[in-house]
Amino acid sequence: MGVTCVSQWPVPDGKSGQQAVEMLQRRLEATGATKAGSFCVDCETYMSGQSITPSKTAHVMHNTEHPLTCFAIMDSGTCLVADSNFDQLMTKLKGFYTPRKGAKIEVKGPRYEYVDFIVKIGTVTTGPTASSRGILVEVEYTPCVVPNDCWSLLTEFMGTFMGDNKPPIPQVLANKMDGIYAPTDTILQYLEHFNNYRKSTGNK
Repeated sequence: MGVTCVSQWPVPDGKSGQQAVEMLQRRLEATGATKAGSFCVDCETYMSGQSITPSKTAHVMHNTEHPLTCFAIMDSGTCLVADSNFDQLMTKLKGFYTPRKGAKIEVKGPRYEYVDFIVKIGTVTTGPTASSRGILVEVEYTPCVVPNDCWSLLTEFMGTFMGDNKPPIPQVLANKMDGIYAPTDTILQYLEHFNNYRKSTGNK
């Protein structure tokens, strides 16, 4: 797992979300990137019951890049890493934690590879009707685990297909530019974007 940046891709005026995704894919493929499967990151939010005061929130997330792992992010910002059976544990704790209605959110789409980069272009959907909310782009530079050592290279590559929409340094990375990047840093970036989409639709 290398240093990764997750960013929102704006849908141009007059374009649908699908058209924007296809445009971005064409740009990426023009660089020489090739499709290498698909990906999905999902998040289910649980609220504590009346027996727990003050109330607590837990976000349980999965990433197909880590199929045997489950991530749980607590109110404090602590990110717990467990095996995939953690979901079953949450079900058994239904007296203490229950899923927030209509709060499930996920992003999925094609996965690309280009030399030492992995790029994922995903459509964000929420709720039981899987309504489209936006587009997220994940770019990973696999050989490097120290953000400060490769951020300029990462942004240079993102500029080849994202143009002027290449993102600033994510807050998660800004706090540890000289530290070691971990899979939980990717999950925290996704959660930040998911929460922003929820706020924009009034489902916090």
